[in-house]
Amino acid sequence: MTEPQIDTCPAEAARHARARRAQAGALLEDYVELIADLLATEGEARPIDIARRLGVAHATAVNTIARLKREGLAHAKPYRGVFLTEAGQALAERVRDRHRLVVELLLAVGVPREAAEGDAEGIEHFVSEAALAAFRDFLDRQRGP
Repeated sequence: MTEPQIDTCPAEAARHARARRAQAGALLEDYVELIADLLATEGEARPIDIARRLGVAHATAVNTIARLKREGLAHAKPYRGVFLTEAGQALAERVRDRHRLVVELLLAVGVPREAAEGDAEGIEHFVSEAALAAFRDFLDRQRGP
């Protein structure tokens, strides 16, 4: 009796693993991006404001902020809200740059702005560095010299 053959494809498995890692990091990326925006526009990022802007329960925001702290991306001051560490600020800037690039590409291929902004919220977390580089090259060629 022979055992059933298991078809393994390392490249496919690696793609799925990368997608799972991106999905796990997407939540933290959304939080650091929003915290950076709140700090820049409001001067503070309170958990209640974060919850309201993300459309989640206050307890959910508090739990995710605790995770940001454990990951070294944020810290909080009593009665003052949430602040980003250098690592958190750097991550927020990378996420913001990816978001802008994806929106710009979607607009360049004819996607309406509102749809481009919404679609970019998902795409920005899953797009590879190779794809981002191709997006930049494409947009640079579109702009011309």
